[in-house]
Amino acid sequence: ELPRPSMPCRPQTNVMFLKTHKTASSTILNIMFRFAEKHSLTVALPAGENVHLGYPNAFLANFVEGFRTMGRNYNIMCNHLRFNPSEVRKVMAANTFYFSILRNPIPLLESSYVYYKNYAPAFRISKNVNEYLASPMKYYHPGSYRDNIYARNIMWFDFGYDNNAEDNTRYIQSVLKEIEQNFHLILIAEYFDESMILLKHTLCWDLDDVIYFKLNSRSQHTVQTLTLESKERIKTWCSLDWKLYLHFNQSFWRRIEETIGLKELEKEVNLLRTRQKELMETCLSDQEAVEKKHIKNKALLPFQSGVADILGYNLKRDLDNRTLRTCQKMVMPELQYMSYLYAVQYPHKKRKQAGLPSVWSSFLEK
Repeated sequence: ELPRPSMPCRPQTNVMFLKTHKTASSTILNIMFRFAEKHSLTVALPAGENVHLGYPNAFLANFVEGFRTMGRNYNIMCNHLRFNPSEVRKVMAANTFYFSILRNPIPLLESSYVYYKNYAPAFRISKNVNEYLASPMKYYHPGSYRDNIYARNIMWFDFGYDNNAEDNTRYIQSVLKEIEQNFHLILIAEYFDESMILLKHTLCWDLDDVIYFKLNSRSQHTVQTLTLESKERIKTWCSLDWKLYLHFNQSFWRRIEETIGLKELEKEVNLLRTRQKELMETCLSDQEAVEKKHIKNKALLPFQSGVADILGYNLKRDLDNRTLRTCQKMVMPELQYMSYLYAVQYPHKKRKQAGLPSVWSSFLEK
């Protein structure tokens, strides 16, 4: 028999993305912000001078700008927060789609180490990532947990759970089940393009909605090489994250086979990459991300942290206005984009400076 034509679906415009740390989530944030602009949607932005939605405190509805007057009239929520379902539901509509992204805890911990080196006490007092992992308890004190969350089970923490909890099978099972009840989809950073295709299908978005330039990545020279012992140790030191990742990596592939199929997936991933390449050729003068010292327009300089050298982009000169706008948005770092949206959404409120270069403010006026 002939296959039934699939029902045309309508793009889902109420979406909550739980932005986890060091998981390619800044790239997704940029996708969400551009989608919000394209459809004139409201974004749940951090109140006042804040750049996060109360992180690392458990999220509360009043961390969102204008919540008291806006109620549940936000379409998109995607800034860093520590998940707290009952409070998030006060902000988001009943039919909101919830998703997040996970990354293999082994590269994740190394990335956290470099990025939060000067911030997390456990990282600060150890010489390098391998020394830290050789005896983490020497450096890690659960008591100073607020500063040390990046040093152990950070994803578990972002989802709202205790990152120092005991690894107990029943407990882990109950948390995984709860996450499955709260989230419609969990993506996997290692398969970012595949994740974007799955997201596009699930939300009924267009290919152009999930095209991206990789944001907030760092220069190779700041990557520390993990020894084989260190890699194994991460699996036990961050065993909650490890089990979280294994579980959702499996369900991710199951979901793809049930909804898209591997053949169609490959076809669409290739389309995505082709389109991405075209856009890079249109927008970028260097065809790739460059180190911070080579970023010419300081307004597009990403926030720099720890000993990581966070890469950014140079746009071509002489782009026509419309192309320039598109390209600017594609490469706009997180803090800049957020303060821009904040200025658009709350024109009468004081601008968010958020430690941005002064050129940025003049960029906003244009």
